Amino acid sequence: MSGHSKWSTIKHKKAAKDARKGKLFTKLIKEITIAAKLGGGDLNSNPRLRTAVTSARANSMPSDNIERAIKKGTGELEGVVYEDVHYEGYGPGGVAVLVVALTDNRNRTVSEIRRVFTKHGGNLGEAGCVAWMFHKRGLLTVPKRGTDEERLIDVALEAGADDVTDAGEAFEVTTSPERFEPVKHALEKAGLAISAADLSMVAQGTVNVSGGVAEQNLKLLEELQDHDDVQDVASNFDISQEELERLSAA
Repeated sequence: MSGHSKWSTIKHKKAAKDARKGKLFTKLIKEITIAAKLGGGDLNSNPRLRTAVTSARANSMPSDNIERAIKKGTGELEGVVYEDVHYEGYGPGGVAVLVVALTDNRNRTVSEIRRVFTKHGGNLGEAGCVAWMFHKRGLLTVPKRGTDEERLIDVALEAGADDVTDAGEAFEVTTSPERFEPVKHALEKAGLAISAADLSMVAQGTVNVSGGVAEQNLKLLEELQDHDDVQDVASNFDISQEELERLSAA
């Protein structure tokens, strides 16, 4: 099992907690705003906005909040101007880390992101140092409970998915960005539950880590993900399922 599967599983659990705190709404509003700014407010012609709105609705965001965020992005309403920025660096053990953020103050955000890397034994790198290791992919998480694996595989692959993998408590369906929505629609039409669905940066290879190095990396990624300006964090780490469960329980 690849490292991104385990990290994405952790992210989805964390997203559920963030939703309860209201933090997830803030991040989703930022993404809707920047998507509307870059590609316009029409969901039919703006795939990034369509994905952001789908995520917002899946997390029970009120329609009024969604509409306001779109209008702020298109300039119909006054609002904060966000920039789409990426940061690259390394965690302990040479683990590659890619951070996707939306900010209204580049200097503040880069300073804070650098501090988080340093705090957990990593370092912020130059642009391009690890980005080449990652490619955008569609990731859909389907809980194992109540899911027939063979049926899931049949539906997903017939709809154009690239792969279905075991991610511990759930199955993960991987797609190209172009097939993300058709595959999602096919799973929903087949009555298969989807607990999370998003477009993420996925590493092409993994670095095995364990013990203290694994724990440091998890803490690094979790604190980065918790930052208000950070929309997504990708990494190429891989740890055993047993160790992941041990660290999660600590």
